[in-house]
Amino acid sequence: MDKLISALLHPLISLNVWSEDKGIDVFYLLSAFFAFGIWLVFQRYQRAHNSPLPFKFKVPKEADIGWVSMTIDEPSIDAHTRDDRLMPMIPDHRKFITSFDPATGLHIATTLADDKEAIELKIQKSVAAQKEWKTTSFTQRRRVVRSLLKWLVDNQDLCARVACRDTGKTMIDAALGEILTTCSKMEWLINYGEKYLRPEGRSWNLMLAYKSSEVHYEPLGVVAGLVSWNYPLHNAWSPILAGIFAGNGVVLKCSEQVIWSTTWYIDIIQNCLRACGHDPDLVQVVACLPEEADVLTTSPFIKHITFIGSEEIGRKVAMAATKHLTPVTLELGGKDPAVILPGTDLKKWSSIWMRGVFQNAGQNCIGIERLIVHRDQYDELHAIFQDRATKLRLGSVMAPTDQGYLSPVDCGAMISSHRFDGLEHMIRRAKESAPEDELWVDGGTRYDHVFNEKGCYFLPTVIGPVTNDMEIAQKELFAPVALLMPYENIEDAIDIANGTRYGLGASVFGPDQGLCIQVAKKLECGMVSVNDFGVFYVHLPFGGAKASGYGRFGGPEGLRSLTNPKAIMVDRWPSIAQTGIPKVLDYPIRSLGSSWDFTSGLVQFLYADGWRSRIRGLVTLVKAARK
Repeated sequence: MDKLISALLHPLISLNVWSEDKGIDVFYLLSAFFAFGIWLVFQRYQRAHNSPLPFKFKVPKEADIGWVSMTIDEPSIDAHTRDDRLMPMIPDHRKFITSFDPATGLHIATTLADDKEAIELKIQKSVAAQKEWKTTSFTQRRRVVRSLLKWLVDNQDLCARVACRDTGKTMIDAALGEILTTCSKMEWLINYGEKYLRPEGRSWNLMLAYKSSEVHYEPLGVVAGLVSWNYPLHNAWSPILAGIFAGNGVVLKCSEQVIWSTTWYIDIIQNCLRACGHDPDLVQVVACLPEEADVLTTSPFIKHITFIGSEEIGRKVAMAATKHLTPVTLELGGKDPAVILPGTDLKKWSSIWMRGVFQNAGQNCIGIERLIVHRDQYDELHAIFQDRATKLRLGSVMAPTDQGYLSPVDCGAMISSHRFDGLEHMIRRAKESAPEDELWVDGGTRYDHVFNEKGCYFLPTVIGPVTNDMEIAQKELFAPVALLMPYENIEDAIDIANGTRYGLGASVFGPDQGLCIQVAKKLECGMVSVNDFGVFYVHLPFGGAKASGYGRFGGPEGLRSLTNPKAIMVDRWPSIAQTGIPKVLDYPIRSLGSSWDFTSGLVQFLYADGWRSRIRGLVTLVKAARK
């Protein structure tokens, strides 16, 4: 006990740095204080160069819950052409784009569309800013991303409300599809971005053993993103953050459906760049109509294009990019299947399938559109979906009821009503093509909301049993529609899953993970989740096969696609060994036979199968060199 008390009261004694004769050894104390001082200086340096910086930003009043404005009779991006009240006081020879809340029909803004001159000016601004930005260190770039990450976490409610106002989605859909995914990608960039962009040493062979090689990932210059409307925050920030972290400038052409929210989201990035001491012109947003987009896709100053959207527009972008051989990454949507193997516990996974189908009102490029289930479990799955889908509540999370409260909402609005006629027609055709009373359709029509009569709502829909030869099983719906497709055996299920022209993502569910993986390997697509949905999106390369596009964004592969991989090879020991031309091979060639013996002997020495043959090659090489 005495020793314990002594150690607690006098720890230096237990460390043998205390001597009854000599007292405390000052060297140990000074060393401890010196080490502590170094640690404090290091921590201060880290905070000074890595800690996130605050920055100013404007809070849009339109994002307030309960905000009211003029209700547009027929909400669309060209509504201003039918209603003069929506036009700003600007000469009418210019083109405009109307922003509206799809859940309520409220007018948000009428924006002046960028013309050719405006787009070219924005490209040049980014080009000028990128010349200095490409010299920044990874520490500086990380600080920008870290500052944005802190800001997004602190202001996630505001960001979600901005997305809800411009797209009609719910707060939960915004939290999962906008906030969570964007934060995850920023965290990955902060932790691993430098690892995959710094110079990388490569292996060598015997012939070049005296050489050392590296691959340097250099910025391309200014890259472009042409992105879809379904996730305005994530679809804007994801290509921008990857682009600037790789040292590029970025010009983003957002969908005309979400110009209001995207402009605000990019303004946040510009404010952050300014606060961190960088030129905010590095990042530009282009708000234009489709007919002006060629100015961006054919520009000689754009060094890479990332496109997220429809196959039809993607093909046009790819063709336009050939003018200057600009590389393109295309993500063109899909018809993602969920393959449910025999014996799967349907109740256990039904919530994930519901989220996979009806998340964001079905407007999700990797959303589940086809549930492929064994015939013995089809009735049970149909009963589950029929019961749960019919209970989903549609509405706006931004508009209180007449009584002043917000009703619980499961599904928000679709981005507009312009596809409703086509969806209803396709569903009718499916029902008409099936034998009488053999295809069951729950929902399948637009929905007239009680409180938001100008909103763009489509009923959550369950259709089955669907066969692969139906039009509805082959075309991407991008809507809150679940197709139930029975199969006889696992090979049949794989054929159904692969039986479309698309190949973006997929999921496989079953009690045997090994069997799930075997099935996953046979699916013709770019990504597969086993016993889950969409989790490959966060930090892995994202992209598809077949008509779903080519190239990847996200992960190491996507980040490196925004760079120029430059191979550099140098002498490992320049003072000892360097490349020289043997006399037998030097110009002018003295003897064709000797030169051939030398080269063939060299090949045999380096690559022959077996050491005996290699030694013979070495002997041939030496003899030829001496002639």
